[in-house]
Amino acid sequence: MSEGAAERLDALERELLARADRAHRDLEEIRRARTATTADDEHDPEGSTLSDDWSRTAGLRDAARAGLAEVAAARLRLADGTYGTCTRCGGPVGEGRLAVRPAAARCVSCA
Repeated sequence: MSEGAAERLDALERELLARADRAHRDLEEIRRARTATTADDEHDPEGSTLSDDWSRTAGLRDAARAGLAEVAAARLRLADGTYGTCTRCGGPVGEGRLAVRPAAARCVSCA
């Protein structure tokens, strides 16, 4: 069940790290725009507000961080031999599910 799992987890981790880094850079850019004395898009009826952008980008950052925690937990399951076993019911998670979601901790029924 764990054949290729480490490689899939590595690829997912790289993707999530890139997302988290991109979100961090975007948040820094929004922070700079919020402190600019001339930035007043909060009243622009044509576009999103800086607050909207901040909330969306912070959500993307938080999702990437949560994904990284899932990858870390999956690596622990891989190391202790429980990778691919549902953490809820103890049944198999399934190769297809793990191919798509390598950090999945639960089978489709329990998810």
